[in-house]
Parts: sequence; structure tokens; C-alpha cells
Amino acid sequence: MKVFVTGATGFIGRALVLALRQKGHSVVAWVRSEARARALLGHDVELLLIEDGDQALPEALSSCQGVVNLAGESIFGKRWSKTRRKAIIDSRVSLTSRLANAVGRAKCPPEVFVSGSAVGFYGDRGNEELNEDSEPGGDFLALLCREWEQAALDASSANTRVVCLRTGIVLGQGGGALDAMLRAFKVGLGGPLGSGRQFVPWIHLEDCISLILFALSDHELAGPMNVVGPDPVTQRVLARTLGKVLRRPSMLPAPRLALRAIMGEAASALLSGQRCYPRKAQASEAPFRFESIESALEDLISPQDVDITPVDSDSPSPLGDPAYLGARPPRYFLQARAVVGAPLGEVFSFFSKPANLAILTPPKVGFTIHHIEGPMGQGARIEYRLRIADVPLRWRSRIERWDHEKVFVDSQERGPYRLWWHEHHFKAKGEQTIVEDRVYYSPPLGLLGRLANRMFIAGQLRETFHYRAAAIRLRFGHVPQGKDHEAGS
Repeated sequence: MKVFVTGATGFIGRALVLALRQKGHSVVAWVRSEARARALLGHDVELLLIEDGDQALPEALSSCQGVVNLAGESIFGKRWSKTRRKAIIDSRVSLTSRLANAVGRAKCPPEVFVSGSAVGFYGDRGNEELNEDSEPGGDFLALLCREWEQAALDASSANTRVVCLRTGIVLGQGGGALDAMLRAFKVGLGGPLGSGRQFVPWIHLEDCISLILFALSDHELAGPMNVVGPDPVTQRVLARTLGKVLRRPSMLPAPRLALRAIMGEAASALLSGQRCYPRKAQASEAPFRFESIESALEDLISPQDVDITPVDSDSPSPLGDPAYLGARPPRYFLQARAVVGAPLGEVFSFFSKPANLAILTPPKVGFTIHHIEGPMGQGARIEYRLRIADVPLRWRSRIERWDHEKVFVDSQERGPYRLWWHEHHFKAKGEQTIVEDRVYYSPPLGLLGRLANRMFIAGQLRETFHYRAAAIRLRFGHVPQGKDHEAGS
């Protein structure tokens, strides 16, 4: 299937693009900036610029069998002034109407149009159990969602099936609600919002993506579908569980009056609750990997696949040679491992394209390639920019070794570390591939660097490589525990 995606560079969109490619679908992304989209989405995505106008849109849609519309301005971050409300509405309702109109004008209309909506459709409903047949609410977000869904349903025809995704709070790495919550909880200032009794209809990002793929492929599914997990919890339970996983206090509430003073009417989106259930997905036996809030947060916050230790006699030597780094021994060793359900040749080919590396990196790292000297292989140099602890930095790497479908190594020639040596190992196991990162590094500035490593460098590296492992699994397929034939090796 060829799938047209809006909002492809966003938090959910980036994960969806990886998953679509893993399923063998081709992707056309409708974007504002070609350079930014290419940096964020990698090599394998076709781009259509919004500025190309409405004439190009029906033609592009005629070549696609599916559409996933995820575009929309953030609800949070600013007060809902008159101007802000208009921007929120235009980015959802107006854009969706534009897409629906183009679907109607396409010579060969897409078979399915999957469009965003939200559980805000139901308004603030307390303890009432809600499903896709429940009545809408009457506040700003509920009215917005009704108009948003109606704009999408205008594309419905004998040729095009429409599904509206009533999405809850999506928990994932690299953005979304969890990133915002972690800032407060990590410094011990986290707690429930408002009374804490309101229900939070949450879903893990991987399960959210699975339901979007399900909406694309299930020919019987039409109309609204709740994209939420099977076990909604209260704000109080969410805060307590997040504190437990982080091993941080979680009892400091954010009072309703304080939230309203800071955010104005926009606070209502945080203070309202919906006890929502994914009845349509459950009736169709759609699988959920993460059915409890604790299992979801443990997966996202406690990386079991990344380990950082001081270098000692038990650490493996760089490329198996104890003398390889000569007079500059590294201070720390990072090891990360992922097992994916794709053959070695396909996985190595993906990693061989520098343009694909940014999609495996958290957006807040700001990884952007600016120049590549020479073809990808031994001796090539790559210049890029990124952020460490929100500080923008320039970095230049050199490919030190390139053994096709086995290993390649990049080292820092210019950058923030005293030493950085990154080995990318690949090993086939039947139709699976083991991808292992081994990083040998030393921070600068001696004792100050060691303190910085303890305070934030190691934490950001764990987060970055944990995100990388999750992105690799989305792109090449998750191998369920117990089917990793090399577990423990």
C-alpha cells in the first residue's frame, strides 16, 4: 500500500512512518519544509510540499491507497486566545476539509482515509464508562473534535472508507505528554493534576501505531475508534506509578486554581477526564502489548537494553584489540542491543544511508547532517549538529572501519568529548538481526567531566540509545521475548 501521511514529522507521525516502512508500505509525507522533513524522516520517504498547492494534492492522492491525517497545532503551551483558537481549528478542521476535498477530486480516490480526533470529543465525563457510541461533550475541545470528525467524514464514499481516531494520551519516548511530565517528576516536583480523581485514557505509542495500522487494513472498520489502552487510570494512579518507576516523590499536586492561572481555559484539557475504553478494537481482537500503566512506563523509562559502566578489565576491547585506542584509553563503556525481525542485508542497508540516522535519534537531540565527505565507507567524514543538555554543538565524525554487513565504526574528530568511539555491530540469526552498539567515551575536563557524566551525560546517552532501540524495532519489527534465539548470549 502507498500511504499519504500528514503530520509525519510529529511525535506520532515519525513512529508511524517507521512502522509503515516495516510493513512494506511506501510513504508520501505532506510537509512544509523539505530540508527539515528529510532530516527527520530519512531516505525512504517521498515528500510533497504543502506550498505546491491544491492542484498537486488530488494527483498525489490518486497514487495512494491510504491516507493518515495526523496534522494539528499543539493544544498546550499557550493560552487559548482568539488567535490561538483559530490556529488550533484551522490546523485540524480546515486542513482536514482540504484533504477530504482533494480525496473527492482524485481520479482514483484512496480506499481508506484515517483521520485524527481525540477523546476530548466526550468532554469531561467523570466516572462514566465511555465507548465509541457515547454522546459528545459541549466544551471547546468537544466541539472542535465534532467539527474535525465531520470534516473527515465528508471524504466518505463508496470508494473511500473513513476512520476517525479518538486518541487518548499517547505515552512514548521523544515527545508527547510523557516528556512534559518527566521534567517535573525527575526533580521530585511531580504529582497529580487538580483533584487527581479524573481518569486518563492513556496508550503506549507502540499500541497507538498498531491501532492506526489496524484502521488502515481492516476493511470492516469505519467511523470513530477509541485509540486508548484497555485500562484507563486516574491522574492520582498515573502520578503514583510514574513516581514508583522513576523512584521519585509523586505526591506534589498541581492545584486546579494554579493551572488555570497559568494556562487559562487551556487548563481544562488537563483537568477534565474521560474513562474511555477501546471497544471497537477489543471487539476485533486487536492486540495490546501494554495493558497496564506500570508495564508501559517501565518499558519507556527503565531501559533494560542500555548499560553504561566504567571501563575496566572486564570491558570488551575496541574491535577486540586492547591496544586499539593507544595512549587514549576511554573512561566509560556503553552497550546497547536490539533484536529485530528483519534479515541482515535489509538492516545493514538502512544503516548505510546517513540520511536515515536522524530518525533513530530523539528530536530534542536536534541531530542534523550538514556535510558528508566521501561515500559512506572507511575514510568518510560526516559533519553534523546536535544538542547535549540543550547546548547546541558541532560534531565531525570519521568512519574508521567498514566491514560490510558486519561492523562499522565512527570516531569523533571534532566535538564535545575527549574521546568518542562508536562501534555498530550486526549479526544475522536466521531471518532476525542482532544490532549492537558499543560506545567507548571520555568526557572532557577531567573531574568536572566525570561529575557531568554522573549528573546528565550518562542519562541522556541512556535515553538516546533506548529511543534508538525502540525506533529500530518499529522500523524492522519487534521480536517478542522468548523468540530471541540469542537471548543471554
